[in-house]
Amino acid sequence: MKLLWLVAAAALPLAAHMVSMSTGELKVEGSHAHYELRIPMYEVAHVHEAGHTLLDHVRFKSGGAWGTPSGQSCKDEQGTYVCTADYQFPAPVETIQAECTLASVTVPNHVHLLRAYRGDKVDQAVFDVSFTTAELRFRPPTALETGAAEVAGGFMRAAGGLAPLLFLASLALAARTRRELILLTISFLGAEALACVIAPHISIPLSPRFIEAAAALTIAYLAFEIILLPNSGMRWLVVGILGLFHGTYFAMFLVESGYHAATFLGGVAAAEVLLIATFSVVLHRLTVRSKRTVPVAATVLLAVGVVWFVVRTIK
Repeated sequence: MKLLWLVAAAALPLAAHMVSMSTGELKVEGSHAHYELRIPMYEVAHVHEAGHTLLDHVRFKSGGAWGTPSGQSCKDEQGTYVCTADYQFPAPVETIQAECTLASVTVPNHVHLLRAYRGDKVDQAVFDVSFTTAELRFRPPTALETGAAEVAGGFMRAAGGLAPLLFLASLALAARTRRELILLTISFLGAEALACVIAPHISIPLSPRFIEAAAALTIAYLAFEIILLPNSGMRWLVVGILGLFHGTYFAMFLVESGYHAATFLGGVAAAEVLLIATFSVVLHRLTVRSKRTVPVAATVLLAVGVVWFVVRTIK
């Protein structure tokens, strides 16, 4: 029975993309605003009447009144679904209250990055399943506000998806001692940071599908090593190499959001250290009860990683 629960829990990420992201631009002029939404086509394949549904889940309010939409249209532009709409407000816009619930119609870990412009003033907000509203005040945020938002953004990106959690669970499973757990964690975090430095300089664009398929293989490979090479050395090096692939997701988010790497990755590291420690404690207690915990869990992770890779490759 426990094995069935483990299989079911590990298979959940197959229902959602690891990298699920869309961007939006809102340009305000007086009492009028023009909005453009850009989202990969594969994210909307399952959305019923996507042309209406997506725009219905993004709304803007100013002066206590919701903007009246008009001129809504959507089209496929070389693999990107682009939707546009105009909004009319009763008075010139000073601030905007934005509401975005795209995660409820795409996938639960979907992230929407919104940039808003009013003349030479710019503001931005990040939306996901936990944060569906934001106020755009068109004023430069303070250093404290910026830092807090970026740390929180990093924390949520690291902890917000089921798929990345599988690798952190695999990492905790791969550690045979407390000292090795610390070494693996340092290697993984360092590799993610290195990927964020390297990725922007790679001329070949890395698609979300490639990143997700690569992440699936990292889970499968680490589980394979746990099962067939239980006494292998240099496991910290293996984890470091695999961590480069996971870091590309954060690199992509940094490029899209314009966040500062230090604060954003600080939030990422805080979430991952917390999660790794939690997984380690849980696995230790399970291992004390049964010596089969590690091989059984690794077998499940190997199967899920391989299936997930195949699904994301052909889908």
